[in-house]
Amino acid sequence: MLPVRALSTLRQSLSRTSLRMLATSSAFAKHAAILSELGLKPTGNKGLFDGQWGGSGPVQTAVSPVTNETIAEVSTATIDELKVAIAKAKKAQEEWRLVPAPRRGEIVRQIRERLEKHKHALGSLVSLEVGKIYAEGVGEIQEYIDICDFATGLSRALNGSVIPSERPGHFMMEQYNPLGVVGIISAFNFPAAVAGWNVALALITGNATIWKPAPSTPLISVAISKIIQDVLEENNLPGALHTMVCGGADVGEYLAKSSDINLVSFTGSTEVGRKVGTIVQNRFGKLLLELGGNNAIIVNEDADLELAVRACLFAAVGTAGQRCTTTRRLFLHEKIHDQFVERLVKAYAQVKIGDPLEEGVLCGPLHTKVAVEHYKKTIEAVKAQGGKILVGGNVIPGPGNFVEPTITSIDANAAIVQHEVFVPILHVSKIKNLEEGIKFNNQVAQGLSSSLFTQDISNVFKWTGPAGSDCGIVNVNIPTNGAEIGGAFGGEKETGGGRESGSDSWKQYCRRQTATINFSGALPLAQGIKFE
Repeated sequence: MLPVRALSTLRQSLSRTSLRMLATSSAFAKHAAILSELGLKPTGNKGLFDGQWGGSGPVQTAVSPVTNETIAEVSTATIDELKVAIAKAKKAQEEWRLVPAPRRGEIVRQIRERLEKHKHALGSLVSLEVGKIYAEGVGEIQEYIDICDFATGLSRALNGSVIPSERPGHFMMEQYNPLGVVGIISAFNFPAAVAGWNVALALITGNATIWKPAPSTPLISVAISKIIQDVLEENNLPGALHTMVCGGADVGEYLAKSSDINLVSFTGSTEVGRKVGTIVQNRFGKLLLELGGNNAIIVNEDADLELAVRACLFAAVGTAGQRCTTTRRLFLHEKIHDQFVERLVKAYAQVKIGDPLEEGVLCGPLHTKVAVEHYKKTIEAVKAQGGKILVGGNVIPGPGNFVEPTITSIDANAAIVQHEVFVPILHVSKIKNLEEGIKFNNQVAQGLSSSLFTQDISNVFKWTGPAGSDCGIVNVNIPTNGAEIGGAFGGEKETGGGRESGSDSWKQYCRRQTATINFSGALPLAQGIKFE
């Protein structure tokens, strides 16, 4: 359990923060200023943009996870309004696909400049709405900016290939053309960045986008869509190139079912992703899934322990454990297990919990009360399955959704360890060697991110080789989270197999074509076949 004095300090800090949030007009004024800069109001915000603002469906409420009080309200779209929006997006895309790719990149560059101008307000809004600390909120907007930079450069390098033809007088090439309309269903924990990965690449490859944000984070989607709207209008382009539609499960289901949506990019839980995937595959639509991640760090006996402790702290506690790349399992070599745990427990005791916009806070609240219940049930399951709580393990009293970041000691084969729970709970287990660590890393159903801490080069190549980690992201001496823009992001198994952001992820937003051109005047057939 957390030392009494440290826990008392954390609770006092949280209490002071909550009182300031509720009792001082300066906090409310700051929040109002953030909304005002981004063109938002406490009520009356429209949750549909398809070239014009609308939405006559039920109201969605953005709630502060710090106090569980309403930040602002946003209307949603009806299914009939969504149908109209899809038709507008299709029409806009027919014009957009004929625009040269470098020109499309210039539009994305302008979106990037506008995001940069409002970066701090947007980052603050992410903190308000999600509960991330300010540095992570701004960092998320920086991700959107960075992918716009990447996409702008890529717009001049959407290269195909020339393939030698086996027939004389023939030319063969492979090229990529736009798909059409890309549907983006994003999750609460990265309400801006993941949408940005898709929007930037979809636009430069000649597609229109329809973005459905998570119901609990509508404000950041409205704010970003206003920015994109301004850029499109200034360039005399149809606003429906980037459609934003707030709504519930019915809106997401219609996007998945509609044959007018050429690619569905879904980020969320494996459970919901399985349903979305089945719907899209039944109509032979294209699919990009970014689902759960039960990520692990292995610390080998030869690791730099100071480096590994710092990495584990950020990987397990950052975003209050609500990243898909959060470290949830920690496998420690038996020779360094005890001293490593001692260091990590001390590091946890120094984590300040509280209002994510307050300086010095490293761990904000969970996003919802439901997440708090998941936390409590996981703690109970750990104890029931023979595990021990080494630090944390408690819900912090107050109006917000605050819990103590927790370390458990538990068998790697315990049932609770096999499942991802989106809370700051780190399960620690002892291993005899790297081979056992790799076995434990690979035995879960998810396959997103993984890390090994070692200073032995032979271990590095074992870990990254065919008998190593089976995840889509395989790191060495860095944590499981904090992926860079330039590399493709995504995972295997129940993580969905999708890839977003860097590398050649742009190809998923295109029709791949092999074109053979006969300029010979004759008709030789492939494989030497004669048909005369």
